[in-house]
Amino acid sequence: MDFSKIENKILAAKTKNFRRVILVYNPRSSKAIRVKTEVLEPLRKIPGIITGKYEVRPTDVDDNAEKLSKLLQDGDIVLTAGGDGTSTIGLNGALLSKKDVRFYALPFGNFNDLPRTIEQASGKEIYPLEAIIDGKHYRYAACYFTIGMFAESTEIFDTEKTRKKLRKGNKGIFFSIKTLANWYFKNKRKNFIPKFKFISSEKTLEPDETKDISDYLAVNGISVAKMMKGGKFYEDKTNFLSTTKKLTSFPRLATFMAKSILKRVPANISTKDTIIFPNGANVEIQAEGEYKKLKHVQEIIIKKSEKSIKIL
Repeated sequence: MDFSKIENKILAAKTKNFRRVILVYNPRSSKAIRVKTEVLEPLRKIPGIITGKYEVRPTDVDDNAEKLSKLLQDGDIVLTAGGDGTSTIGLNGALLSKKDVRFYALPFGNFNDLPRTIEQASGKEIYPLEAIIDGKHYRYAACYFTIGMFAESTEIFDTEKTRKKLRKGNKGIFFSIKTLANWYFKNKRKNFIPKFKFISSEKTLEPDETKDISDYLAVNGISVAKMMKGGKFYEDKTNFLSTTKKLTSFPRLATFMAKSILKRVPANISTKDTIIFPNGANVEIQAEGEYKKLKHVQEIIIKKSEKSIKIL
């Protein structure tokens, strides 16, 4: 990795108020040694910069983001070095802190959707998505949220068997595609989302119209799972892409993926989506590859965050 570009960004941002860099990384990652030699050590050599570090704890994204937020001060630069999970912690920690900070993400992961979007937004201000579950803030996402089959498929990368293969290295996008394909054909007959009422700025669907839907997808960044194309909606204060789809049919999934890879995720522009489960439901939600199982949830709202964040 060419660290000189990052060094130049930091030096350009250095003022009386911006001079502390907090590096967020996972010491248990297979690439932790690379992060230390390629990022942490060069950081400490930049003159006039105070370097701190936050080591990701083996809890979850939200716990880590909360702990990171309490360490931040006005003027900090939050720099993450890892995959989408580590980047998500940095982004959420920065936003939760309510401090005047800048953010940047370096790609040391498998898909790197968030670092890729952040690189495109360098020097700008971005407006992430926000998920509100049963009236309470859940999480911010710079790139995307999914609910249903896509969200559940992420679990496969948390199995010990898959993790062992990934830790060996040289496991790129084709390994990920093969892993996901095997999971899909074993699980595609499941009912991933119970019937729900869907209200967006573009349309309203009643529960009887959603009984076969397997996925909800909201896109804000330039890519989803590395291959699927989004757009620069992160620059927009109100708009993002969203869609509901039945993707348990392989021909429909193939068509959806082909359009998403060759053109853009086939979706409508929305300003706010509300998913209502009249009797409560157990579903999975995913943001930038990090999933959570929700129990007895009644309402999920996806919209643009009222908070923006400055990108280094």
